[in-house]
Amino acid sequence: MEIKYNLTEEDYVKFNLFHIKNSDSASKSLNMQRYSIPFIYLIVAYVFSNLADIPFLYVFIPFLIVGILWVIFYPKYFQNRIISQTKKMIREGKNEGLLGEHTMLLTEEGVVDTNPTGETKVKWSGIIKMKEDQANLYLYNSSVSAYILPKREFKDLEEVRSNFEAKLTHLQI
Repeated sequence: MEIKYNLTEEDYVKFNLFHIKNSDSASKSLNMQRYSIPFIYLIVAYVFSNLADIPFLYVFIPFLIVGILWVIFYPKYFQNRIISQTKKMIREGKNEGLLGEHTMLLTEEGVVDTNPTGETKVKWSGIIKMKEDQANLYLYNSSVSAYILPKREFKDLEEVRSNFEAKLTHLQI
């Protein structure tokens, strides 16, 4: 089976967001940053009230409000940061082979992905998982990288899915 698709910056950003959202280590990092900063605010409020000889409650309430706002709004900030960092990385380097036109050939041995600057091959045993979101299919070839296949490019998504599932018998999909 041959699949022709065009990979855009938006597709790549969606992959990074999907990966961060579904990564255990990224979730732990997000939660650590989300909840440790407000805790530090409370410690600072205590120290500040003792050093400045101000009643603790007067210092505690503003720091508590800022901490609550941090907990509420930090995930959105984190997501926006991922988006801007991904776009910045794409634009700063030579990424001709990453974005643009691709042709993926599904063979008995594996996947061959061709673009204007080169070609990559991976055996079926090298695909460690297949995931998807509303916009894309992701064929992970490592814990942090995947072939990104935009669903908008498929005439028959179920046929593509069943082709991958037949080839990826070593996975639990």
